[in-house]
Amino acid sequence: MLSTQLLAPGQLEMRQVAVPEAGPGQVVIKVETALTCGTDLKTYRRGHPKFPFPFSLGHEYTGLIHQVGDGVSDFQVGQAVMGVHSAPCLTCRMCKRGFENLCESIVSRMALGAFAEYYLAPAEVVQQNLFLRPAHVSAQRAAFLEPLACVVQGQAQVPLQADDTVVVMGCGTIGLLHIMLAKERGAGRIIVSGRHRQRLELAVELGATDVIDVDQQDARQAVQRLTQGRGAELVIECVGRPEAWQEAHWHAGQGGFVLLFGGCPVESTATFDCTRIHYDQLTIKGVFHFTPTDVKQAYHYLCNTPLPVEKILSGSASLAQLPDVIQQLDRGQGIKYAIVP
Repeated sequence: MLSTQLLAPGQLEMRQVAVPEAGPGQVVIKVETALTCGTDLKTYRRGHPKFPFPFSLGHEYTGLIHQVGDGVSDFQVGQAVMGVHSAPCLTCRMCKRGFENLCESIVSRMALGAFAEYYLAPAEVVQQNLFLRPAHVSAQRAAFLEPLACVVQGQAQVPLQADDTVVVMGCGTIGLLHIMLAKERGAGRIIVSGRHRQRLELAVELGATDVIDVDQQDARQAVQRLTQGRGAELVIECVGRPEAWQEAHWHAGQGGFVLLFGGCPVESTATFDCTRIHYDQLTIKGVFHFTPTDVKQAYHYLCNTPLPVEKILSGSASLAQLPDVIQQLDRGQGIKYAIVP
């Protein structure tokens, strides 16, 4: 089969490799659609400390069951499925404490390789995080399960009331998904700060009530003006830079929550105003990955609500065109692409 292999930072190659075989508890999926992701782009640029070269990319997928391993009874060959690329062990210290997203082996057991004609789903994923895809859910929509689960995990950390104001910093894939979910949860006002006119226009289409072009306006002053000096009840940082982390808490109002969603480069540091955090009683939270509960909730949103996730897609391409697509994303062209083997 054709598979994407990252040989070194910036060196992506399409290779012919053996079709995987399903072991006990595993399934092999014939990939129908796999989506590009910001993590794929970061990995393309600098590699990944957990995965030695060469390795495969791709983890947002949907497809048809091609083969089932011994012991698999919930899925049959030919069924359409949608899933994610990891699942917790349920036995480690963090899992037992209720932090399944921080499972001690979650990163080392992540199953990449969805940018290929076939994908091997591990037994723990089959048991916990693989679902039948209903007939009314398109392949492109179903492949959003993983990024939406991450967004669900983030917003599950914070309360949101009907009249609350939410500030979303950044209008890439994750920021746009946060806009949709905040709207679905009933946010009264959604203010989005970011760059690029087309992305800001898309943010409005997806539910933003106000947008701030950070190349044209001072975001901090704009948020204060739009909230009559009160600030927001919830601020969601989706940029992944230390300066954005620092700015985020200035957008929050008294008793507000700041969700630090964007991952910064290793060994980054940020500083915060102690007086604001203490006297305005701000809650600043980091967030990572997802739990099986989050995946089930994301599955519900994709199957049972009109959440318009497909509008994020910039286009589609064949698997053979993936290296060109990654280079386009690296140049800032487009947001997210559907790769169809």
